[in-house]
Amino acid sequence: MSDIDKKLSRLVEIMSILLSEKGCPWDRKQTHKSLRQHLLEEAYEVIEVIDEDRYDDLPGELGDLLLQVVFHAQMAAEKKLFDMDDVLKAINTKLIRRHPHVFEQVQKITAEEQIVMWEQTKLKNEGKKSAVDGVPRELPALLRAYRMQNKAATVGFDWPEIEPVWDKVHEEMEELKEAVASHQQENIKEELGDLLFSIVNLSRFLKVNPEDALRETIAKFEKRFKKVELEFKDRNIDMKDISLEEMDKVWDKVKAQERKKIVLKDG
Repeated sequence: MSDIDKKLSRLVEIMSILLSEKGCPWDRKQTHKSLRQHLLEEAYEVIEVIDEDRYDDLPGELGDLLLQVVFHAQMAAEKKLFDMDDVLKAINTKLIRRHPHVFEQVQKITAEEQIVMWEQTKLKNEGKKSAVDGVPRELPALLRAYRMQNKAATVGFDWPEIEPVWDKVHEEMEELKEAVASHQQENIKEELGDLLFSIVNLSRFLKVNPEDALRETIAKFEKRFKKVELEFKDRNIDMKDISLEEMDKVWDKVKAQERKKIVLKDG
């Protein structure tokens, strides 16, 4: 048995002890549904350390995520539904099935061709009824739209070039303006959704993950806004007592300082 096998077996053993009659009361109380949020939170913590390049923290966060997998598997084992061995066999089988260009004597393919082949394999061998099946409803909306559009593209439902995509964005923008002018809230919501969906489609053609782009922009906004707050705090000024124009001046100052640092760093 390899060292990795021993450690994985030990983790399963620890989880088994925690779920036993003499184990942890909190662990024993959990269900697959009660752990859903914890699984999601651990996944986002992994994303956070990757985004922040905190690779020293990554093993610990990946361990927390792995624990969630083992937790679910051991709870199922207690009910004789399946166990960790079944989980590992399932993923091993799936990886080999989805990579015939690696594990079988077939022609080498590009990364783009591989994505198409994956989706075709799912439709043929994994019981998928639609090309857009398999995109979790719980995903953030931007990411779900991005994944669904990618899946639809694998069966040819896609623009051949970027120009019609730009046209669609402009078309949806005009329709949103008309909806706003009509003062019909449901129509406004629908047209705003259509505009966001078309922008996600544009992001695909620009080879940018919209979820990553928006998350980075949010982080940038948070960082800048906190500096603006600090600026006024240092002046003993309550932001509620000043105009938007005054706040904008400090905001522009913060942006200029950031750009100067980037230029100096690159230089």
